[in-house]
This record gives sequence, structure tokens and C-alpha cells, in this order.
Amino acid sequence: MSLIEARNLSLGYDSQTIVENLNFTVSAGDYLCIVGENGSGKSTLMKTLLGLQEPTGGEIVTGDGLKRSEIGYLPQQTVVQRDFPASVREIVISGCQGRTGLKPFYGREEKRLAAESMEKMGITGIAGRCYRELSGGQQQRVLLARALCATRKVLLLDEPVSGLDPKVTAEMYDLIAGLNREGITIIMISHDIMAAVRFASHVLHVGTNVFWGTKDEYVNSEIGRFFLKNQENTGHQ
Repeated sequence: MSLIEARNLSLGYDSQTIVENLNFTVSAGDYLCIVGENGSGKSTLMKTLLGLQEPTGGEIVTGDGLKRSEIGYLPQQTVVQRDFPASVREIVISGCQGRTGLKPFYGREEKRLAAESMEKMGITGIAGRCYRELSGGQQQRVLLARALCATRKVLLLDEPVSGLDPKVTAEMYDLIAGLNREGITIIMISHDIMAAVRFASHVLHVGTNVFWGTKDEYVNSEIGRFFLKNQENTGHQ
């Protein structure tokens, strides 16, 4: 059964439509990469999936008992967020807020979840350090651990390797692939189409032309061949 299904979805803002009649499904265990040109509606789609923005048409249906609060989110970082003066542990456990409801404190279960998430991301040793003193790669691991505290079902990742060097980028992709192998469904916005076809099970290409299908179908499609060749020619890795 589908976890998320978009039915004739139209997206936009300020009465301007960006994407029309988008149809796709995300099943448990999928690794969906959302790719496309800048301004094609990728981030708007992510906000709509999170319930932060209403579609201009159509609908998003969740199935298999999935609640919106069970979707973990790793947003693109802003300069202000990078300078956040809290400890790694404090930021990670704040991902449990959706679980605690009106309780003003974190209990044993939340602390266990935070510790488990930090261990998965290999950041237990820096739990007491200040977030803003960390490298970009370490910060992304912290935010991924925070997102894991919110869910063990679906992770939405918005350009999770943006601004990272090639070595740290490869490590981040490996971490995300490992979470997917453990059964967590991944939905990731990426400008890196080469990486998308390396890791994803499915690709959603939004823009002037829309494509949704398996990775293999995308690689063999006209739009997939065009964009992959374009990235190869520009030397993008």
C-alpha cells in the first residue's frame, strides 16, 4: 500500500501555478529523488508534502496509517541556523517534540531515541559540543539525527549535501542509503542527477517536462538521457 500518493496535484504560490497534474506514489521502502531545474517547484512540493502549504489543485493522500507528524524533515540550512547556540544533544532531542505532545519535558523514551539516533549518525562523541562549532558535515549529521527522532517511517531531505565537500558528500549519501536499507522511506530533493540515479529506486523530475518512474525507466527516458548527458558535459559529480 502507498504511504503517499499525489493525485492530479498542482502547486504554486501567489495564484501562480508552477506544476500541474502531478501524479506519483511513494511506497514503504522507496528511495525517491526529486530532481529538476531551479524554480521548477521542488521545494514547493516538499512544503506541500509536509502540509506547510496547500496545493492549488488535486490532493496528497497518505496511507498505511502514516500521519504527517511521522514524517521527518531535513530542511536546507540557512546561515542563521548554522550559528545556532545549542548543544548537539539538545538539537537532536528537539526532534522528539512531535511525540511529547503537551508535556513540557523529555522522558526516558525520548532520551533513548535521541541517543540511538546520534549513534546511528556517528555523533555520540560530540553530543555535548556546541552546534555552531561543528563542520558542515557534522551539522548535517546532527540534523539528520534530529529528523530520525521524529520518525522511523519517512524522511524528507531537501538538498542534504548542499555545500559539502566531495568526501563528506559521499559519506552523507552512504548514511542515507543505509537508513533506506533499514526500511526508512527516503524522499530527497537533489540537484545532483548523477547521484539520484546511483542511489534512488524512483525518480520524479519536475519542470517543463514531468517524469515519474523507476530509476531504470528514468535513465532510459528521453528527459533522463538529456539531463544526465548535460551534467556529464558540465563535469558535475
